[in-house]
Amino acid sequence: MSKLFLIDAYALIYRSYYAFIKNPRINSKGDNTSAVLGFCNTLHEVLTKEKPTHIAVAFDYGKTFRHERFPDYKAQREETPEDIKRSVPIIKEILEAMHVPVLQVDGFEADDVIGTLAVKFSSEGIATYMLTPDKDYGQLVRENVYMFRPRHGGGYETLDESAIEKKYGIESTTQVIDLLALMGDSADNFPGCPGVGEKTAVKLIAQFGSIENMLQNTEQLAGKLREKVENAKSDIELSKFLATIRTDVPIDVKLDEMKITEPDAEKLKKIFIELEFRTMYNKFVGRNLSNLAQQKG
Repeated sequence: MSKLFLIDAYALIYRSYYAFIKNPRINSKGDNTSAVLGFCNTLHEVLTKEKPTHIAVAFDYGKTFRHERFPDYKAQREETPEDIKRSVPIIKEILEAMHVPVLQVDGFEADDVIGTLAVKFSSEGIATYMLTPDKDYGQLVRENVYMFRPRHGGGYETLDESAIEKKYGIESTTQVIDLLALMGDSADNFPGCPGVGEKTAVKLIAQFGSIENMLQNTEQLAGKLREKVENAKSDIELSKFLATIRTDVPIDVKLDEMKITEPDAEKLKKIFIELEFRTMYNKFVGRNLSNLAQQKG
């Protein structure tokens, strides 16, 4: 049975970089290799423990349609550290040597690329796992689509529909969008409704079912809360637009193109020698990765 893993590249790269922030990995050339090392370790762990049959890695690419609608989208974020900027091309080289597709579409985020492919392949009966710590992805979880989320302190949790619904106290995973639209998102710098936190947001979604229904029936809200919601109507609508992961990205990738195959050993060896990753080569080469999925069970 096919098992597809879709990895949110930058979420994992940042996580890997900051995991070593107190004790960065620096090689003899003075290069900070933390992000690359962490990324490779995670990739290897997924391949050997989860045994996917297919895999791909999605990257953000350029300014997005969200920036066009809201120029301050993610504006509060600090500039990407130079060490991460230098690491990205190396990670892409490693993926190329591993024959793992790099997916990116100008004007869209990795979320949208992954959302589009998750919906497409899950509808064809392919079990699809989205590797990301980003809570936004909860909205995509459905039959055959799971979040594979890093746990604080190590390991991963697999979240299906019931787990997402229980986690947020909602009836449908699509309501994650409505929750984010009300709560706002400081990481992505969109406003939501001032003064409405998760508890209030959950109550409002339980009462009205959706943002649209709530905004059409604000007379049912009491005093201060009604005032807050009515004053923030345009911000709430904007936030819902920004929080919605697109599932219609123009990308044409076939399942066979993501099938796990043996890496280009010579190319990989050259990269790892340059990085001074002495044990990494043995992890990835000669383990017959393309057959690992068949060994499960």
